[in-house]
Amino acid sequence: MSTNVTNILLEAGTNELEIVEFYLEEPKTGSEESYKGYYGVNVAKVLEIIRMPKITEMPQVSHPSVLGAFNLRNQIIPLVDLGLWLKKEHGDKEPPKVIVCEFNNVTTAFLVSGVTRIHRISWEEVEAPNKYMSSLASNSITGVVRLEGRIIFILDLEKIVAELNPELGLRFDENVTWEADTQYRALIADDSTLIREMIGDLLHRANFLVEKTNHGGDCWERLLHIKKIAEEENRPVTDYVQVVISDIEMPVMDGHNLTKRIKEDPILKDLPVILFSSIISDKLRHKGDAVGADDQVSKPEITQVAKRAMALIKERIEAARG
Repeated sequence: MSTNVTNILLEAGTNELEIVEFYLEEPKTGSEESYKGYYGVNVAKVLEIIRMPKITEMPQVSHPSVLGAFNLRNQIIPLVDLGLWLKKEHGDKEPPKVIVCEFNNVTTAFLVSGVTRIHRISWEEVEAPNKYMSSLASNSITGVVRLEGRIIFILDLEKIVAELNPELGLRFDENVTWEADTQYRALIADDSTLIREMIGDLLHRANFLVEKTNHGGDCWERLLHIKKIAEEENRPVTDYVQVVISDIEMPVMDGHNLTKRIKEDPILKDLPVILFSSIISDKLRHKGDAVGADDQVSKPEITQVAKRAMALIKERIEAARG
């Protein structure tokens, strides 16, 4: 039996998301009771939820949390035991479930104790984790949601997969030479410190001046401030920033909502916006199109971000010249 969740799609740009809530059951010390830790993953990453399949060992894998691989409709999919990855002991009372996910154009499955339900929430309800909360989940959470009297950790599945297989992480194409005779200004929105720094480093190599913000809300406030200065000085906004590069999944305001606001603003609407996210796929690309994104790049193709940014800026300059 499997549960297909891909048909649950939200209207783009509403700043909402749907999360699949699941739990890991741990034995309680000194008692037969068990403790449930609750976690969540964005529905946009979930292909389906299935029972435990027949597993084939993968001898070349060294990490104990990779249990092996299984065949699902002629696709070989690795299975990661999330409990083992998070250093939790198993106390499962019921048969476990497997959540099959797709992100960064890669399919990976995760073994969990059970799946609870799907919640629709606003990104404003997602809090950034503090250091203590991060430490409870091996520093592998991107957000915290308080729902129905319990805390749900939004897991950073990309980080987990990249650590298990470094080839799937973000990487520069060292062979690219940047011929940038003009210096452009880019504004970045991403809630991952690592990715903000990597995009910033890449754009610096391509002769960009870079400003970084922690999420869509911060980026939007910064754009409003830039717009105010531009109006006061009677200059176009593009004198201050030429491109916005944004993640999609972020606390407070997501990239789709940020893009929608930019494209609906009479002053900011001509500013090119590139969405750079692990959930950009053929199936979900229409969401970025619907809010007016000028380009969409799937992680981990980070080198493409600078190339596309330059191309969009040059296109805009040519169009303005008529």
